[in-house]
Amino acid sequence: MISNTIDQEIKQAMLAKDQAKLRGLRAIKAALLLAKTEKGNAEEITEEAELKLLQKLIKQRKESSDIYKQQGREDLSVVEEEEIAVISAFMPKQLDAEEIEAIIVKLIEASGATSVKDMGKVMGLANKELTGKADGKLIAELVKKHLA
Repeated sequence: MISNTIDQEIKQAMLAKDQAKLRGLRAIKAALLLAKTEKGNAEEITEEAELKLLQKLIKQRKESSDIYKQQGREDLSVVEEEEIAVISAFMPKQLDAEEIEAIIVKLIEASGATSVKDMGKVMGLANKELTGKADGKLIAELVKKHLA
């Protein structure tokens, strides 16, 4: 579980005076605490929920970085990129397009999907299978391509 290692990593970053790593770790910790209290219970968050949360944090920072680059604010873009690197370290290895495509083809065959109308069913299975291992946009594009 990611939440178990965050506190130790924060301590190490503080001792090393690594501000970039510290910002990223604190962002993860804050998001995990919010998610834990959102549900209204004191139970631990599942590993799948943690991965989805990390993907969301990375996506937010990529969008912010792109906006900063468009506005000519490279200094702020660099901060976002540093945080992306820290958060990405807690993600599982990302699959390449061929591996993702092979999994999607298997899921389409297993679900019996035949047209774009079945995309929702396949996307549900694909998102469950590929949580944290692939970008959602890429998954959607590949599913659409194979069902068209």
